[in-house]
Amino acid sequence: MWRDNICTSARVVVSHASMKQTFRLTSPGKDDARVRDKIRHEINKYVKRERRKVVPEGYFRWDMDCRAGDDESTAVEVPLKELSQKIDDIAAEGAEKVFVEILAKAVKRSPKPVKVPKED
Repeated sequence: MWRDNICTSARVVVSHASMKQTFRLTSPGKDDARVRDKIRHEINKYVKRERRKVVPEGYFRWDMDCRAGDDESTAVEVPLKELSQKIDDIAAEGAEKVFVEILAKAVKRSPKPVKVPKED
């Protein structure tokens, strides 16, 4: 019982939390690939933290809207699964920094399609 009270009181619903950050793609004395790995680690840490939060009542799960680019003005929408590749593409273009924005939003479950019986 004591444990249940701690768990429920520690849960806070936060909607529309976002991460806006500009990461440097190079660091003196470090391999560029390791720097990009560190960026991916920070992104994954944020996504995991947001998905652990309690979903508001009436919603199904958390979804992430992502944008990435050289800077905030040139950032384009990217699916979360393709964000890592987009960071690699920006680094391959020779950019020295990358802007990443991730917006957490609650998503409702889509209704199941109604099956219509076939008529013969």
